Amino acid sequence: MEKLTFTTIINAPREKVWKTMLEKDTYEQWAEIFQKGSTFEGSWDEGSDIIFTGPSDDASVSGMYAKITAHRPQEFVSIRHIGEIKNGEKRPWPTVEGQEGYENYMFKDVDGGTEVLVELMVASEWKDMFAEMWPKALAKLKEVAER
Repeated sequence: MEKLTFTTIINAPREKVWKTMLEKDTYEQWAEIFQKGSTFEGSWDEGSDIIFTGPSDDASVSGMYAKITAHRPQEFVSIRHIGEIKNGEKRPWPTVEGQEGYENYMFKDVDGGTEVLVELMVASEWKDMFAEMWPKALAKLKEVAER
């Protein structure tokens, strides 16, 4: 597992940035960087299940499922990635004890804007892909939030 961290400053209030990142219509705009048509089903509330979906080249794989393990509005959200949905069934990913895939989003006020920090723990084979995509996704989030 590899830990990755990305950050950006967005010239918009924290509440707007939070909503832009997590509300479905604007989430779909910035998350298209990962895959066109990306969306989610479920809730960002703590303890909730959430499913991330999008078109796939492999018709048997339709998404990933996760649990929201923390939610402090306009401050912090943590996603624990559990597995994939394949042929309509949830299939957990193998984990190394004490190391699960997760994604954390942190928001703080800075100089009239908002700093967004994304921290994730990913399988080593996905490190390069996320290292390339997350900066682009944050640039898109910045563009959408600053409109």
